[in-house]
Amino acid sequence: MKKLFKKSTEKKTSWLKIISNRYVLVTVFFVIWMIFLDNYSFVDQKILNKELKELEDNKKYYQDEIKSDQQKIKLLKNPDQIEKYAREKYYMKRDSEDIYIIEFDEDLPPDEESKTL
Repeated sequence: MKKLFKKSTEKKTSWLKIISNRYVLVTVFFVIWMIFLDNYSFVDQKILNKELKELEDNKKYYQDEIKSDQQKIKLLKNPDQIEKYAREKYYMKRDSEDIYIIEFDEDLPPDEESKTL
């Protein structure tokens, strides 16, 4: 019985020695400080990296939009294309023409479908 008690106390004292070692305490304190409390902590870095990724995605999206807009601008330098764009987008017409707008039920947004029924 004494041997069993002695072994368990030895294990406790060995852990206690390791934990109470000043180098271990300083290391644990340093790790906790760097992960949670520092201005450049791991948690803050993770948040900043997430924001950076979102900003890079936004940058790519807007660059793609700029390219598509530049292509549209190149097309609109032709007078025929300007006329086509004005007719499709703003329903413009010549003096001798009549325009009829045909809307299908599939093309209407859900809130407008309930109004027409």
